[in-house]
This record gives sequence, C-alpha cells and structure tokens, in this order.
Amino acid sequence: MGLHLKEGAGDDLAENHEINVTPFIDVMLVLLIIFMVAAPLATVDIKVDLPASSAKPAPRPEKPVFLSVKADQRLFLGDDEIKAETLGAALDAKTQGKKDTTIFFQADKGVDYGDLMSVMDTLRAAGYLKVGLVGLETAAKK
Repeated sequence: MGLHLKEGAGDDLAENHEINVTPFIDVMLVLLIIFMVAAPLATVDIKVDLPASSAKPAPRPEKPVFLSVKADQRLFLGDDEIKAETLGAALDAKTQGKKDTTIFFQADKGVDYGDLMSVMDTLRAAGYLKVGLVGLETAAKK
C-alpha cells in the first residue's frame, strides 16, 4: 500500500493502488536466463557399462526369489528353466500369490537391453512391481 502526496492538499492523504511490478519482472527474467543456461547441463548423453557395483549389499531375505536371464535368453526361476509365457504362473506358484514379494533379477552381461526390458515388462504385467537388480560386488575405488 502506498501513499500519494499532493502539495497543497492539506492533511488529506490518498492511497495509491498501483503495484510496482518491475522488480518482479526483473527477478523472473533472471531466473529464466539461469534455467535456460542450466537445463542443457542437466542432461546426460554418455554411454554406460553397468556390470558391477561397489554399493553395500542389502540384507538377503530368508527365501529369495531369483529370476535369471542367460546370454542365450533362457529364463530361470531359481534353478528351474521356464518359458517367458509361463513366467507369471511360475512366479505365482513360487511366491504363493504374494505380489509384494521382491523378485531378484539378474542377467548375463551379454544380454541385450531390449530383452531385459521385455522380461521386466512381463514381471510388471504379472503384478510383480518390486524388482531388485542383482550385480557383482567390486572393491570400492579410492
């Protein structure tokens, strides 16, 4: 709220209802420029090879359910070979229908990424949304 003073008006002070938006516009333009400069820096366009991890392994449950994909695209649930079409039914039998069971998913290093995503889509379609990715442990780099 501002006041507008007129000379010779005596003691009558009128309110000025105009808002000064110039500082607001200046701040918005500065933020726009900052985001325009920072946005391209936030994108990553680097090819990665993720065969191993040095992260501390999570504690293993009593009866883990492992789903493995071999280099020749064969699927194994535990030690039993299964077909991709019967994956949902095999998981239901293995977990007694408990859809919140974590499925530990491991794949050979040479498996195509598209084949991995196909198996993960099959898991999602079967209702198993908790998937843990299994990797090799490596020594922590200094």
